[in-house]
Amino acid sequence: MSNIPTDLRYTRDHEWAKREGGNVRVGITHYAQEQLGDVVFVELPKAGAPAAQRQSFGVVESVKAVSDLYAPVSGKVVEVNAELGKTPELVNQDPYGRGWMIVIKPSNAAEWDQLLTAKQYEEFLAQGGH
Repeated sequence: MSNIPTDLRYTRDHEWAKREGGNVRVGITHYAQEQLGDVVFVELPKAGAPAAQRQSFGVVESVKAVSDLYAPVSGKVVEVNAELGKTPELVNQDPYGRGWMIVIKPSNAAEWDQLLTAKQYEEFLAQGGH
């Protein structure tokens, strides 16, 4: 099974979410970057932009496909990984580390509990991951 850190939460769209103080750091999973292949471009919102749970906040483009990125929680984007503008391949090389995408200041704490645990995400992938 793909690398699935147990300290993160997940969406059915293959984003991960990590609590950091009062904020949530977001990226795409190892599985997602494997499916995409080589990432060549990442389009992200500007800091200050609103984010809505399960709504697109950006786009990741690979040699194979263009895919929307979906926010795991609602709130305001407070930080954006500008490094991905110059080196989008970080998404492939380090999806849970330097390949992170945005940080959201959540507006609805209850949304966190709707995200999948690592075990639930692993089961989701085992069933085909769609």
